[in-house]
Amino acid sequence: MTSYKPHLPFWRIIEMNIGFLGLQFSFGLQQANMAPIYSYLGANEASIPLLQLAGPITGLLIQPIIGAMSDRTASRWGRRTPYFVVGAVLCAIGLFYMPLSPTILAAVCTLWILDAGNNITMEPYRAYVSDRLNNDQRRLGFLSQSAFTGLGQMLAYLSPSLLVNLLGFDVNAVDAHNIPIITRIAFTVGAVLSLGTILWSILRVPELPLTEAERAAIKARPMTPWGTVSEIWSAIRDMPVTMRKLALMSLFQWYAMFGYWNYVIYSISRSIYNQHDPLSEGFRRAVIDNGEMGGFYNGVAFVAAFALVPLAKRWGPAVTHAACLLAAGLGMATLPHIHDKIWLFLPAIGVGLGWASIMGNPYIVLANSIPPERTGVYMGIFNMMIVTPMLINAVTMPLYFNGLLGGDARNVLTLCGVLMGIAAVCALWAHTPRPRPATV
Repeated sequence: MTSYKPHLPFWRIIEMNIGFLGLQFSFGLQQANMAPIYSYLGANEASIPLLQLAGPITGLLIQPIIGAMSDRTASRWGRRTPYFVVGAVLCAIGLFYMPLSPTILAAVCTLWILDAGNNITMEPYRAYVSDRLNNDQRRLGFLSQSAFTGLGQMLAYLSPSLLVNLLGFDVNAVDAHNIPIITRIAFTVGAVLSLGTILWSILRVPELPLTEAERAAIKARPMTPWGTVSEIWSAIRDMPVTMRKLALMSLFQWYAMFGYWNYVIYSISRSIYNQHDPLSEGFRRAVIDNGEMGGFYNGVAFVAAFALVPLAKRWGPAVTHAACLLAAGLGMATLPHIHDKIWLFLPAIGVGLGWASIMGNPYIVLANSIPPERTGVYMGIFNMMIVTPMLINAVTMPLYFNGLLGGDARNVLTLCGVLMGIAAVCALWAHTPRPRPATV
């Protein structure tokens, strides 16, 4: 990696991460709307996780490969920039066409394009921050990404509610395929925002130029398919101990998050409106309520991301993360027992604290434990630890949803709360105590 990394002012670090605003607006739209879109098109609740397989599988296959490839790229445009641009274009195309889907199959295929674009962009973006910033600025770099994750997803969650309550759109206005018009508008805005903010980041804060020695080292590692696979396998074999511990935490943490995103709307529809028909006004109101609650918890995440900087410095990122995961677990377990919309925002505080930490603190622990010359591939492998639990959830949840959980989404959220508590314990296990100063 480039040895000289100039100290960047605060606002320049903000600019280099503003692309996360658009990227996470896209993810927020998916989290808040994909399950309802499938239901509008006729899918049943038990099949929702399987229909969401595009995210875990594209993440599992694309991110480590793109991460390894970006480590070996030395183009005239930079190491990471070509992947940003290609991913952003695919993401914009997927967002624009998603609400136009006439069938479940069309929605599934479009989701694959959308998630491929998101995942092509994601890991090079993580590596870009590590490339561009010195060690003493990485904490701010990753936590500012976490802040933009909160802001982007807050705006995405709130967009349907703003269209209805602020601009006067009809919540019951739907197209011929039962997809609300407000959903189509929100996804179109997301397409523009995703492409625009990523281009802004790379134009305002370009990558550092590679030295001749770095170019020579990259050329010595040719970017062939076998070379890329070998690099990934070698990195897995040589994985630092701390990263292996983070894998167990990720298993419980992301299984719970995937379950929460898939079923929180169905839980609210039952607990607040006593309704489970996806074509009813009560269900559409639950989608709006979840958008407002999701916007609130992402707003909490936006503010908390910066508040967590001094806490992570004082307690360490692993201990701080464990406390935030416990707060998120309590919030998830409480949600199914709330019957008045206004009280949904109380447990959302815990979910927001957990989400702020999830998008920042584990990456601080990771960045400090991996060799800098392999940042891209290890960021990609770490994403495998994120998407694999989601894949496990997608395969296993339909097997016990109707039986063990009684076909009730409220029981899914209770399970997610318990799993987040277990993830908090695992995060403490991954904590590496700071060495004590030597005594004379």
